[in-house]
Amino acid sequence: MSTIAETVKHFNTGRNPEILKIKYKAMRSSAFVFYRGSCHLFYEAIPPKSFFNQAPKSWLCGDLHLENLGCYKADNRAIYFDINDFDESALAPCLFDVARLLTSIMLAASDTLEIDAETAEQLCKRFLKVYAQTLEQGTARFMEKQIAHGVLKTFLKDIQTRKRKDFINKRTEKTNNKRKLLVKYKEISEISVAKKQQIIDNIDAWAGNQPNPEFYKVLDVAHRIAGTGSLGLERYQLLIKGHGKGEHYLLDMKIANPSCLNSILKLKQPVYNNEAERIIQIQQRMQIFPQALLNAIQFNEHWFLLKELQPSQDKIDLTVCKGDVKKINLVIDTFAAIVAWDQLRSSGRQGSATADKLISFAGLFPEWSEEVMRYSVDYTQQVQKDYQAYCAAYDTGYFND
Repeated sequence: MSTIAETVKHFNTGRNPEILKIKYKAMRSSAFVFYRGSCHLFYEAIPPKSFFNQAPKSWLCGDLHLENLGCYKADNRAIYFDINDFDESALAPCLFDVARLLTSIMLAASDTLEIDAETAEQLCKRFLKVYAQTLEQGTARFMEKQIAHGVLKTFLKDIQTRKRKDFINKRTEKTNNKRKLLVKYKEISEISVAKKQQIIDNIDAWAGNQPNPEFYKVLDVAHRIAGTGSLGLERYQLLIKGHGKGEHYLLDMKIANPSCLNSILKLKQPVYNNEAERIIQIQQRMQIFPQALLNAIQFNEHWFLLKELQPSQDKIDLTVCKGDVKKINLVIDTFAAIVAWDQLRSSGRQGSATADKLISFAGLFPEWSEEVMRYSVDYTQQVQKDYQAYCAAYDTGYFND
């Protein structure tokens, strides 16, 4: 049987070694970050014969945790707060996302939220209750500034004031009268001239089939270093012409890998042309409106997800809630409602349970809520053990090569 360190290293095989060092170091910082960077371990730990299999099948984020809900600007240019990461998305038991988020609450309790374990468990029970109540209502709503409360309302108001021009100026510089990416910025690093030209040529060819090819004219390209679980994957940041002087845009171009749920799912999945198409289709089903400039593009025989990088794309800084249970409660209530809304919105599509089945399931709340709560508590303890084993291996230099 492989050790945790061996399993983590094997899963990350083939990634950029320099950026992978950043990921491994980040995972060493806390059990919560370790959890975010090792989604595959969560699914590998689920027994084949599990109570999860009795839950209705739903379209899922697949990697749902406290850091994977946030703001984004949709293709209608309005700002929404929703689940915002679909790399691991799939059709699976609806409680997978629930259990993964509950575990993240308990792992974030001490270092991010600054609450004790008992309070964290009460937050999880609150999440389950709101999730079930929202499912039972059977209406897929969405979160916006007008109905937000507390920290979330303040956050959404702040997001509305951010300007793309300021966002671009912070991440670029003007050299010889040309706008270039600022490689000193923490999220990017240089790539070779040859690779840069390859990407420019590839985007030009792809843009030729778009309604406004000139919009996608590439001005500069760099490696993008962002996220936790995806660190080390082939990923680029593109500066494009957009609408012209002072109206440039940034794009994120990330390789689309198979979902880590594939290792355990027995449930038949739809046939997709490629992994980028899978991510886009599921995202479009779950979100009220999909993120702006969301596209699939092929590069060097691999498929990539292309989307806009935005000043409005952000997540709540949960440290502003630390120790304040009242503030945290409002955030948890919002997250629970969003998970239920997205499952309802995507219901009855290509094998997912209908809204009626989700509503009936919500009515059985006492039965499944106790099971998912018990599982999440037990798995939180397992993550702590895995994290300690990972730290021991990291500290002896196991990940240095």
